[in-house]
Amino acid sequence: MLFMNIYKILEEAIRSDSIELKEKLTQQCFEYCSQNSFISSNGFSPLLFDKPSYFNRCEIVEPKALKTRKDFDTKEGLATLVHAIAHIEYSAIDLALDAVYRFPEMPMAYKIDWLEVAQDEIRHYKMLDGLLEELGFTYGDFPVHCGLFDASIETAKDSLDRMAIIPRYYEASGLDVNPQIIKKLDNKRKLPMVKKLIDALNIIYEEEISHVHKGDRWFKYLCDERDLEYVTYFKILDKYKLLSKKRPHVNVDARQKAGFSCQELKKLGNVECF
Repeated sequence: MLFMNIYKILEEAIRSDSIELKEKLTQQCFEYCSQNSFISSNGFSPLLFDKPSYFNRCEIVEPKALKTRKDFDTKEGLATLVHAIAHIEYSAIDLALDAVYRFPEMPMAYKIDWLEVAQDEIRHYKMLDGLLEELGFTYGDFPVHCGLFDASIETAKDSLDRMAIIPRYYEASGLDVNPQIIKKLDNKRKLPMVKKLIDALNIIYEEEISHVHKGDRWFKYLCDERDLEYVTYFKILDKYKLLSKKRPHVNVDARQKAGFSCQELKKLGNVECF
């Protein structure tokens, strides 16, 4: 393939609020990286974005200002839940692209991994956006918070912190929460839209295990490279004030598949594992 400045393309993809453009540019970068063993980053300096790409599409509020989603019997009630999950998936697209954009020193295998994750997240978002449309709503109809964007800014200077906090903390937390959401929805499974949502959540759940596993792999790669023990993970969580209490639900099976050790899981929550 002809020379392509993937960092300029990634910047455009991260800034854009068009899912179609994000998808097109992500595919271009993936194909280019898959066919080249080295990408020059001479003169490249990543920007620190001052606002998320959904800034003009969504009303951004503090997390405590968001309404608790309990009523799934109405279209609007179910749509608020779908919208919240769609927002996480949308945010995850930019996070995966930013993982490639921001750390050009990382190996090509790392770039390909996170471009693959971005492709998955785009597909997840489109599934949920389709459900929103069937319910009579669209992305941006409900307020959102920008916690994941804030976390990406906070971890922008260190790839080790980024791998620990985004995939190994926030995305791994999704593995804990996803089955809890499905459990709450299960008694309404006979409703067609609820069944579609559960089906989508099951797909997302299985693929998110792979995403967390990729984060685990590169976290450990960076620890090995810097001659650090893997327990550094908890020091990083503590630095970001994310280790204040035990998690109420720790998905032992999914987290072990994603690379977490039993020792780590016991420290995260009151669980039994082997």
